[in-house]
Amino acid sequence: MRVGAVFPQTEIGADPAAVKDYAQAVEGLGLDHILTFDHVLGGNAATHDLKGPYKHTDMFHELFVLYGFLAAVTEKIELTSGIIILPQRQTALVAKQAAAIDILSRGRLRLGIGIGWNDVEYEALGMNFADRGKRSEEQVEVMRALWCNELITYEGEWHKITDAGLNPLPPQRPIPIWFGGHADAVMRRVARIGDGWFPIFAMDDKGKAELDKLHRYIEEAGRNPADIGIESFVNAADKSEDQLAREIAAWKQNGASHISLNTMGAGFTSLQEHIDAVERFRGIASDV
Repeated sequence: MRVGAVFPQTEIGADPAAVKDYAQAVEGLGLDHILTFDHVLGGNAATHDLKGPYKHTDMFHELFVLYGFLAAVTEKIELTSGIIILPQRQTALVAKQAAAIDILSRGRLRLGIGIGWNDVEYEALGMNFADRGKRSEEQVEVMRALWCNELITYEGEWHKITDAGLNPLPPQRPIPIWFGGHADAVMRRVARIGDGWFPIFAMDDKGKAELDKLHRYIEEAGRNPADIGIESFVNAADKSEDQLAREIAAWKQNGASHISLNTMGAGFTSLQEHIDAVERFRGIASDV
């Protein structure tokens, strides 16, 4: 099982030196990947019904720009979006940005995508919130075609490209695409066209039932469940080392290919505390 760290978006601050130091420290500890959450805009909580840390007072570095920077200051650690909100973005532009990150990092991008729930961002970015799920499937098809071919001609329900292509093409052809989300439609999408899934739930009996359902969908789609990656994250907040070990073990025993540690919300007041927590997590995961 590969081990990663969730980039502490909302707590790391805006100092580029801190961003670099964190990434290099995590890579130096032997972590396999850095997973980063994505949001473009935060709404005013006084005027919007918002869930989680997505207010205008919560900091989020722009993911593709961040990964361009991290590609330059790291050497081998995988850069994972977990996840970008794909349907609020222009498809060809995302394909171009992802290809650029893959080139600059020498093939280290894993592109996690999702459809999101926050219509505030869709409104500001000029994209349709209502059709985002089905449209995301066509977006995946278009991106993979662009990554794997010098030129494409494509006409679908939402996209039209006439004899055009990206240059340069990414080292990974195609770049791996993983899905976030728990709706039944998302799980069926993972089964049919995904390279992996980011479930966020406890690995208890209910969680095992969800994984069993995904495996059924994958088999119904004529694919092998062993070929589809699974990654969740565990939270450092209020967890003893024994608790973390049990959670990691539960995911490993149920076939997870990746696991990450989220250090946000743990009350840390310095960058070093985040790094120290990742180091402890790496040691625990190595012993599981």
